[in-house]
Amino acid sequence: MSTTATTRPTPATAAIKPKAGWQHALGDIRNTFRMLRRNRGGFIGFLLVVGMLLISFVGPLFVELDTVNRISRVFAPASREFPLGTDFQGRSVWPQVVHGGRQAITVALLAATISTVISVVLGALSAYIGGRTDSLITAVADVMLTLPQFILLAVLAAIYRPRTVFFLAVVLGLITWPALLRAVRAQALSIRERDYIEAARSLGLGRWHVIVSEILPNMAGFIIISFILSMTAAMIAQVNLVALGLVPISGTNWAITIFKAQQTGAIYFPDSLFYILGPIIAIVIFQFGLVLLTRSLEEIFNPRLRGNL
Repeated sequence: MSTTATTRPTPATAAIKPKAGWQHALGDIRNTFRMLRRNRGGFIGFLLVVGMLLISFVGPLFVELDTVNRISRVFAPASREFPLGTDFQGRSVWPQVVHGGRQAITVALLAATISTVISVVLGALSAYIGGRTDSLITAVADVMLTLPQFILLAVLAAIYRPRTVFFLAVVLGLITWPALLRAVRAQALSIRERDYIEAARSLGLGRWHVIVSEILPNMAGFIIISFILSMTAAMIAQVNLVALGLVPISGTNWAITIFKAQQTGAIYFPDSLFYILGPIIAIVIFQFGLVLLTRSLEEIFNPRLRGNL
């Protein structure tokens, strides 16, 4: 009669597993970073976005906001003391650009999150269930798409007067979801007919399990890229709302800095060129970086574009 010895994992063997897990995670990070670098334009976009995020969220810890009024230095040109010149009260413009990005980017991020969540949930649900649910959701989206979005946004902002960052983001997010919903629905309809979805159905897996575990993961690249493009649209929309005076002019924000520069006549003073161009350039760099970043993300999420790493 033979006996089988039971091998128990030794402490040394048990310690290897976490290490292997960490090595696997680090390997994934390296591969992702390598794929980012493969596309030069996308990698430049990644660096621009990271740089603007650091300036906007870390920069205020090191650059103090200038609150001193200097009547004798109104609209002063750029100098060593004032890198971007001064505003209509003689305050340095550079700290306003550094501090203004946090609120502008936060609004764009929250608005894109709200818009993307609504679009993904309703779009995937509409495509998977079909029938009356699909007809109702697409009908609402079609009605929203027929309305001029910015005019509707301006009317809502004039009525409700968003006074907080979150409220402004909600207003922006509730306006911009229909276009993305149609795109998500189209993607989900094509995925719904694939073999592994039919296999999940035949196994009796629940509706939400199929949507969350089978359909949405295969749309991750499309959803993330759409999220980034929604951020760019939200950024432009909030600048337009501030320019029209439909948002309370308070706090520090790139859009508010542009509005104040335009209202105080900075455009008519050659020395105050960077007062109005500073926040505009910051917005352009951030938007340009996001658009370039999507090029690398397409390669990361689309295996057919990757090639050999």
